[in-house]
Amino acid sequence: MRHVIALDVGGTGMKAALVGADGTLLHRARRATGREHGPDAVVAGILDFAAELHAHGVEHLGEPAAAAGIAVPGIIDEARGVAVYAANLGWRDVPLRDLLATRLGIPVALGHDVRTGGLAEGRIGAGRGADRFLFVALGTGIAGAIGVDGRVEAGAHGFAGEIGHIVVRPGGTPCPCGQRGCLERYASAAAVSEAWAAACGDPGADAADCAKAVTSGDPDAVRIWQEAVDALADGLVTALTLLDPRTLVIGGGLAEAGETLFTPLRDAVRRRLTFQKLPTIAPAALGDTAGCLGAGLLARDLLKTTDGTEVTP
Repeated sequence: MRHVIALDVGGTGMKAALVGADGTLLHRARRATGREHGPDAVVAGILDFAAELHAHGVEHLGEPAAAAGIAVPGIIDEARGVAVYAANLGWRDVPLRDLLATRLGIPVALGHDVRTGGLAEGRIGAGRGADRFLFVALGTGIAGAIGVDGRVEAGAHGFAGEIGHIVVRPGGTPCPCGQRGCLERYASAAAVSEAWAAACGDPGADAADCAKAVTSGDPDAVRIWQEAVDALADGLVTALTLLDPRTLVIGGGLAEAGETLFTPLRDAVRRRLTFQKLPTIAPAALGDTAGCLGAGLLARDLLKTTDGTEVTP
């Protein structure tokens, strides 16, 4: 059965799938990234995992994968297929696309994890059918993916979509990027967790706990949550002014709060708009499978000619 390999590499774990020509997930697997063993071991683990997936396809699906897609964090040069830098994984300038292509003997596409997840949300998730969409992931940091006509824009240098480093509070909290007052220092899941842990005196408390406290009316939780929502709305309105998306998709850990986030966020964005058009603001639909599904889409795109028909490798 014709299929591709999809691999989503995270800081602690890897998710993978064999994806059929119609997008069906034919096989799923997970493995630890193994970053505690160093960057070389991480790369070796990725190659070994991909080879196992390739072998599984031959044995159980009757033929090898036609292509592979891999999504990784950090700074990515998609044109050259190089993983330039990833702080969590410790690697620099890894020619991951060529290493995988050599190991597997098939074409390979390399993508940035958030942009790849955004690609999936735009094509088959909450942004499906929108010609212009913006996907924003609220996790440890904040990153985005700019979608145009079914593809995601990487930018001239691979930095497009870094909405978390829009300055929303000039002169505010220092950010590891070197600026002060970046959006992700106020509205990421990590920022909310830090603020709530300090306010409630429990170092183990996180953003999910803060959201629960908001629903019960805790005044400190309500204050912290509203400050995060206001900062997020400020950053999003800047992005909406520049990009004019038809759909705004919000994912990541903070979005798991559901309407505790989306109701005040929609109101806050609406209040800030003047001439801009309000996009549909929707929660992400694919959860933690988005990166893997997006990697599968990258692989399937490799098999398409310019007229959109698949070619046999």
